[in-house]
Amino acid sequence: MKSLLLFGALLGMANACNKATSPTSSAGNSTGYQINGELTNATSGAKVYLAELEDNQLVSRDTATIDEKGRFAFTGTTPAPSIYQVKVDDTNQALVALDNQTKLTLRGDASKLNNSYTVQGSPDSELLQQVSNALQMNKTSMDRLEQRFVQARQAGQADSVAAIQQEAQQIQERGQAGVRRLVRQHPGSVVSGFVLTAVLNPDDNFGLADTVATALKATHPESRYAKALTAKVDASRATATGAVAPDIKLPTPEGNVVPLSSLRGKYVLLDFWASWCGPCRQENPNVVRAYQKYKDKGFTVYSVSLDQSRDKWVNAIAKDNLTWTHVSDLQYWQSAAAQTYKIEAIPQSYLLDPQGRIIGKNLRGPALEAKLAQVMK
Repeated sequence: MKSLLLFGALLGMANACNKATSPTSSAGNSTGYQINGELTNATSGAKVYLAELEDNQLVSRDTATIDEKGRFAFTGTTPAPSIYQVKVDDTNQALVALDNQTKLTLRGDASKLNNSYTVQGSPDSELLQQVSNALQMNKTSMDRLEQRFVQARQAGQADSVAAIQQEAQQIQERGQAGVRRLVRQHPGSVVSGFVLTAVLNPDDNFGLADTVATALKATHPESRYAKALTAKVDASRATATGAVAPDIKLPTPEGNVVPLSSLRGKYVLLDFWASWCGPCRQENPNVVRAYQKYKDKGFTVYSVSLDQSRDKWVNAIAKDNLTWTHVSDLQYWQSAAAQTYKIEAIPQSYLLDPQGRIIGKNLRGPALEAKLAQVMK
């Protein structure tokens, strides 16, 4: 699950970027965006910076000067609706959505802009602020939880650590649910496209992502977010929840080819991992526990390794006590199965029903057992 805190990271990105372009500001344009800023606790003569978010990079677009009343202004044009950052300094920024009809007023406290700013005159920017507020609340809750987690871990309180981890997952899930509600209410907004590419994982929210991509093709076909989301949705369609999992035919350590489809009739955890992957090895005990609990009730595991060394692969299987089906072509990230499923990070897993349809993704720790308990009543 992509962390909701990525949004906070975007707010905090520095203005120094890999790409640099000349400002697009032009007060004489008959059409274009206009931002009027009104800041308290601002230093007269200080600079405010405008940068556009391109491929998770902030690209400098314009600079304005704050007057003695805390006011500043930006005007310019944008080739397509896009997300921009208004930055006072490295710890005080706000994200806004601009197109060539945007007439936006931004107010806030220059010394705590992230938490104090408000926007008026731009429905897209107002939606973006709602998303920002929801994620800021999520971040505050997670920060408090992190303090408790550190204290419990230092005190060796294993039960408390586990409870806090579960609470953190619940906070993340509530935060994602809140953001999804906002996106669902505004499927044709460029902000929804941005959120689904930068904050939520479109693969984990395929139905919503597909709806938004379709809406954006009608409302903002030229937007980079519409294009990026459409590309991700098209790439994920074959492995979306509800789809029949593409078959895999790779050899076991003994050299026998065992197709994934040969396990039809059982619930199957399709698990991508590798002996060299620390998080994978940390997750293995959870998978072992679920396997032992449900193997006699119609559940099994089909593990695809992205190893290169057969010896390391086989040794890890034995050391971690992984007593189920294992396959690999020992081709690392170029594995045929990894290419089919577009695996870019591991561990990654898919839970399949007895008909081979995908009914869950990346169910880790207690989440896997909870899902199995639900579907195998």
